[in-house]
Amino acid sequence: MISETTHYLTCKDYTVSNKNFDLVYHNDLDMLETFPQPKVEELSGYYECEDYISHTDSKETVIDKVYQTVKKYALISKLKLINSFKSSEKNLLDVGCGTGDFLLICKNNGWKVTGVEPNAKAKIAAENKLKGTLDSEIYSEINQLNSEVQFDVITLWHVLEHVPNLEVYISSLKKLLKPDGVLIVAVPNFKSYDANYYKQFWAAFDVPRHLWHFSKKSIRLLFEKHEMNVVKILPMWFDSFYVSLLSEKYKNGKGNFLNAFFIGLLSNIKAITTKEHSSLIYLLKNAKK
Repeated sequence: MISETTHYLTCKDYTVSNKNFDLVYHNDLDMLETFPQPKVEELSGYYECEDYISHTDSKETVIDKVYQTVKKYALISKLKLINSFKSSEKNLLDVGCGTGDFLLICKNNGWKVTGVEPNAKAKIAAENKLKGTLDSEIYSEINQLNSEVQFDVITLWHVLEHVPNLEVYISSLKKLLKPDGVLIVAVPNFKSYDANYYKQFWAAFDVPRHLWHFSKKSIRLLFEKHEMNVVKILPMWFDSFYVSLLSEKYKNGKGNFLNAFFIGLLSNIKAITTKEHSSLIYLLKNAKK
């Protein structure tokens, strides 16, 4: 990705390596990039950690329990969202399906589900949850899917920030989406109040696993290159609280629940006016010709 860049922040990997990584700002796209980015063959090593909660169903720590509780509510909200679309076959692809909870709730509510999950441990957990169900398959990579199969709905819940070849990946998503289908992309928003408050300690920077850090402008511009338009943007209200809780731990060495709740709440209150929530859901469709 060639563009004019400036240094934005230096952040630490608190999960695996304890190494520092720079965030560089792409002026033309209003987007941050993690630098240096690990080589593709090295990336998996940065996910090999028991603390990487989206790849487990752990409920051991307080943060684990908060995450799992919020996840249950989020699953219901996500199902309600996709059920609001008119879809001919109810054919769903969930990219970065983790341990398969979203696939399962969709499957139990009449959707034909397909998943993509590169992490072997999480993929096995997802396959076990869907064991015995028909019309469901989980792949390790998006390029393993039959290029002739298209989906009514494709979802990426906090996934796009992880993919190395961003432009190529967006192109692959477009090919897999039906002409009248809906692409749902949820990503952290580095323009949010909690991001600006915690700065280099903001947990949603999550370097180097998060290779890209998006704004509303960057999502719009990236997908317009592929003739796709943002048709709606929705907030993820709970993300500010969970991210603030982790950020407190990174900043102070321990979770300050009271301050995390306050910052999370303040971030949401400010976002009522600014529309810059901690995380945002983008609904995208192919541009009409």
